[in-house]
Amino acid sequence: MPGPAMAIEIGQTLPLQKIQTLDGTYFEVPKNNTKNTLIQLWASWCPFCQRQNTYLENFTKRIPPGSMHIITISIDKTPVIAKEYMRKHRYTFSAAMMTPELSQAIGKIRGVPVLLILDSKNKLIYKEIGEVFEEDFAELSKYAK
Repeated sequence: MPGPAMAIEIGQTLPLQKIQTLDGTYFEVPKNNTKNTLIQLWASWCPFCQRQNTYLENFTKRIPPGSMHIITISIDKTPVIAKEYMRKHRYTFSAAMMTPELSQAIGKIRGVPVLLILDSKNKLIYKEIGEVFEEDFAELSKYAK
């Protein structure tokens, strides 16, 4: 597991605990998981994140329902800011706030957006720092099972 000075890298496992989302529900990967998990880190003030969140929204509508776990993590200062951003842009994907536990597990973030894909055992199999474009999301559909 990475420490606060080092970011998680391909091949490492990200211990995902139950995460409370902005709407008050919980995101949790099932114990007998068979699907990959997409995690995207973003901020409301980031123009690259806004474009990428639009691509992600479209991606969630293109992949078969239930074929991949998807959670996004806001690094904004308060949940109010993140909730308003989600409402304003009408995003429907799950979003949560960065917590100290998530920050410790993910490690040092050198910029946003960050896109991570974990396999069914929470091992990191894909990592991209910086904007992932719409055509790149089309390729990511191979991770949806």
